[in-house]
Amino acid sequence: MSAPSVTPSKAASPRHSPPPAAEPVPGGGRCAKSLRRNLTAHGFLIGAVLCFAFFSWYPMVREFLLAFQKTESGQSTWVGFDNLVTVVNDPAFWQAWRNTLLFTVLALVFGFAVPFLVALVINEFHHGQGYLRLLVYLPVMLPPVASVLLFKYLYDPGYGLLNELLRFLHLPEQQWLQDPDLSMLSVVIASTWMNMGGAALIYLAALQSIPGELYEAAELDGAGLLRKIWHVTIPQTRLILSLMLLMQIIATMQVFVEPFLLTGGAGPEGSTTTVVHLIYQYAFNFNNYGAAAALGLLLLVLLAGFSAAYVKLSRAEDE
Repeated sequence: MSAPSVTPSKAASPRHSPPPAAEPVPGGGRCAKSLRRNLTAHGFLIGAVLCFAFFSWYPMVREFLLAFQKTESGQSTWVGFDNLVTVVNDPAFWQAWRNTLLFTVLALVFGFAVPFLVALVINEFHHGQGYLRLLVYLPVMLPPVASVLLFKYLYDPGYGLLNELLRFLHLPEQQWLQDPDLSMLSVVIASTWMNMGGAALIYLAALQSIPGELYEAAELDGAGLLRKIWHVTIPQTRLILSLMLLMQIIATMQVFVEPFLLTGGAGPEGSTTTVVHLIYQYAFNFNNYGAAAALGLLLLVLLAGFSAAYVKLSRAEDE
């Protein structure tokens, strides 16, 4: 007699049934990718902050501490405001500030107006602007030492190109870097040529963002070139002009490279001694790091106060 057949469904025991497959978590892959991306971004950010803190914040804090300390034989002792008193009583202190302010004023007359005029001229060319931008920016790409040596050759009283030009025009020759009355002006001219390329390109970008309809409306009102510049160009670029003015004042108050390489820093009768060069002398010629830090702190406070006052006046004007 044959055995009764058993259906597979009844023969299979619940204990031997395969486990159910795990369902994928919705968005799990995207969360992992987002987490890795965030960790990478935070890693780069932390690295940048650490570099900035080490190379910028730490020197500032260290300078603040050194301004109230005196270092001898590798040991620092607190001396209070003695370093500030030493700096203020130095006769070179006031001369350095006068020279720095004179350089700032002359640099604003030349270095602030000339790049804007150059940008206005380049903006009028409809063809070849790329070559003109390269030509204007080329001095910025040159090493500062090479540019300064070029101007030192131009200013040479014997075979310099400027005196050769004066002789050709039957005009009296000049002692450009040896005359106390001309040395600072000579430094300003060299500095303007070396640094005007970046400012000119910034002004050019601002000029090209001005709508052409404004100039067309000004022409319909009968405005000439100067009136269009005064009533259209300058108001439309006022923000950039204000920002560049602030940045240029801060930069010119810290001038060091041009006077140091052209006139040796002090210049004839101390006519090109600037505040930063005096800081350099205190630190590396006199080994008085406390006085150098105190003078640097005074310069920092002055520039910070000027910047804060400028920002406050700009906000009040906008309101």
